[in-house]
Amino acid sequence: MKLQGKKIGILFESDFYENEIFYYKYRFPEEGAEVHFLSRLWGQERLTFQGHEYKVPMECSETFENMSDEELRSYSAIIVPSGMVSDRLRWTEDVTILPPAVEFLKRAFAEKNILKGIICHGLWLVAPAAGLVKGRKLVCHNNLVGDARAYGAIYTNDDVVVDGDLVTARSGGHAHFFAKKIIELLSEK
Repeated sequence: MKLQGKKIGILFESDFYENEIFYYKYRFPEEGAEVHFLSRLWGQERLTFQGHEYKVPMECSETFENMSDEELRSYSAIIVPSGMVSDRLRWTEDVTILPPAVEFLKRAFAEKNILKGIICHGLWLVAPAAGLVKGRKLVCHNNLVGDARAYGAIYTNDDVVVDGDLVTARSGGHAHFFAKKIIELLSEK
């Protein structure tokens, strides 16, 4: 078990790409990792989110809101998945402040020991804090290449790209390559 003792956080919301999320749900634990789906719970104990393609329901009871620095540092990786998850998570009640998920992502990026994974349209969550990827090599969904360049990122035409503590992948259909690279990098730590 290559990831025994490792903890992976996956940001989560409705319109998730079921094939990708279920792959992570089972693949990372196969290697011994503890997987946590993290969302904005809006003061609720738990919420049920619905998948995009098959409308599969999945319950979430963990949040990134008010997570202590100590708890954040207990994660080996934080993943922003594909699909509409990041678009939903970047909603904010007050457009003069950053959405809570973006604030959380900024905190994760500040921790160099945490591997950050962004796949496909997950890059949307970076939009309000584009400096996180400025000057960094990455890949994203073909529809977001212009966005990546506007953020100051260095678009790289590969299916999976590693730039230090940042791992990116082209689309949800590349989740298996993305997960394989994350497993490889975490097992080396």
